[in-house]
Amino acid sequence: MKHATQTPAAPTADDGREPAPAGAAGGALRRIVRRPGQRAPGKSAPGKSAAGQWTAWAFLAPVVIYLLAFYAYPLYRNVDLSLRNYTVRSFVQGDAPFTGLANYAKAVGDATFGPALWHTVVFTLVSLAFQFTIGLALAVFFTRHFRLSATLRALFLVPWLLPLIVSSSTWSWMLNSDSGVVNAVLHAFGIGPVNWLTSPDWSLWSVTIANIWIGIPFNLVVLYSGLQAIPSHIHEAAALDGASGWQRFWRVTFPPPRAGSAGPP
Repeated sequence: MKHATQTPAAPTADDGREPAPAGAAGGALRRIVRRPGQRAPGKSAPGKSAAGQWTAWAFLAPVVIYLLAFYAYPLYRNVDLSLRNYTVRSFVQGDAPFTGLANYAKAVGDATFGPALWHTVVFTLVSLAFQFTIGLALAVFFTRHFRLSATLRALFLVPWLLPLIVSSSTWSWMLNSDSGVVNAVLHAFGIGPVNWLTSPDWSLWSVTIANIWIGIPFNLVVLYSGLQAIPSHIHEAAALDGASGWQRFWRVTFPPPRAGSAGPP
């Protein structure tokens, strides 16, 4: 009588789950068992991570020191100077008495505070408006990529790269009432000399013109970089649809925000 040979069933775990196949179990065992000193995959040595953090802080330290020395400390000193009654003696010895907001109240109550504030507002708004407008016009002009466009863009950056003392000296010479080149040009057209720097009616506009000239290159660089991000096929599609140059500028290059929308159409 032959006895049936039965293959023993694989033992099951106590929790009722099927055991992993032999191959998978061997792979898991090989993943678990590591040589002495071998790290688990994806884990770095503690010393290496600490060294990386110290390296990051070392690269960040010069920027932090620069900001503290040239921004944070001067700001603190300005606030401290405004809250104390400084004289020449107290400024040298450092024993100026604390006065609180008395200096601010004195400045606001002065008769020249109103005109000074108005001149500051006019100077800021007019400068920003012309700097942005002229910078945008030049940025749109240079997007055509004609010959020598890169050279001209580099030349337009010169006012931005010059130190302020050089720019101010140049404009002071150009606007000189007696020997300035601006009055010389006006004299050639039969216009009398203008006191650009000494007349109360012209001094504000003279400084504003010089400031506009200095700020145009910055707006040109920023706006030109933004225009480069607009795909050229959008302009081509608008031209094929019959859009004029002004419509392409207003709807593609400089799209106005729609009513009830914060972004361009």
